[in-house]
Amino acid sequence: MRSFWAELRTQRWDDHRYYHHSRINQSLHFLSAISFIVAYAMMFKDPVISALIGWLVAMVSRQSGHFFFEPKGYDEVNRATHAHKEDIKVGYNLRRKMILHLVWALAPAVLLFLPHTSGEEFVRHVGEIWLIVGIGALLLRTLQLFFLKDVQTGLVWLTKIITDPFHDVKLYCKAPLYLMRGELIDPMGEVHRA
Repeated sequence: MRSFWAELRTQRWDDHRYYHHSRINQSLHFLSAISFIVAYAMMFKDPVISALIGWLVAMVSRQSGHFFFEPKGYDEVNRATHAHKEDIKVGYNLRRKMILHLVWALAPAVLLFLPHTSGEEFVRHVGEIWLIVGIGALLLRTLQLFFLKDVQTGLVWLTKIITDPFHDVKLYCKAPLYLMRGELIDPMGEVHRA
């Protein structure tokens, strides 16, 4: 069990130091984290609304930070190229995220061929499909990691993803303040240079 928690710390650390230099990205992760926590709470009351919050607010804000604001050049702090970071990413790197978002965006197209009595019914069906896409994406990558790495790596990654909102609230709660002070890039003072 000790190795599980150690690997979780490593996956969290690698994710933070390699993929969260931009204060805009960190601020969007803070918004995303709060949105995911609301979605988690809504899961018990209305899973469809939970999926809509998760995809339309939490995922869009989270991934926009990665796609549009995170530097893609050479990482001076970690002494790593963007390609190297993408190669070692345990979860969804940018290429896999693009595929996932394409599936997310196209999945509701199936509903265009089905009759709906109202716009609300259509939106609820979209939410149901997105709930399936979200759960499927988690399970698929976890199973892939079982075979590409090992079972523990897959379970650690799944644990990390599910608990990231709580961790991100703590980690990035001050990012909007730093951003308002004009700090666009986190100096990553906690990253030790070798």
